[in-house]
Amino acid sequence: MARAFNKKVRLREFSPGDLVLRKVLHIAPDSRGKFAYKYDRPFIGKEVFDGGAIILNDMDGNENALSVNVNALKNYYP
Repeated sequence: MARAFNKKVRLREFSPGDLVLRKVLHIAPDSRGKFAYKYDRPFIGKEVFDGGAIILNDMDGNENALSVNVNALKNYYP
C-alpha cells in the first residue's frame, strides 16, 4: 500500500525567497462550507530546513513563529 501511494507523491523543493500559498486548516466550522478558501494569501519562504519544514514571512515582512511542512504548501506564481 505504501509503495503505491509513494509512487504518486510529487517531491516539492522550495528555496528561501520563493512565493508559496499555505493550506488553510479548517479547524473551526466555516459558514461558507465547500466554498471556503483552500489556501491562504501568498507568503515568502524565509528559511528551509531538512525534513520539509519552512519558516514563512508574510508579504509585509512579519515572521510567523511556527514552521510549516511542505505538504501544506504549494508554489505561487503571480
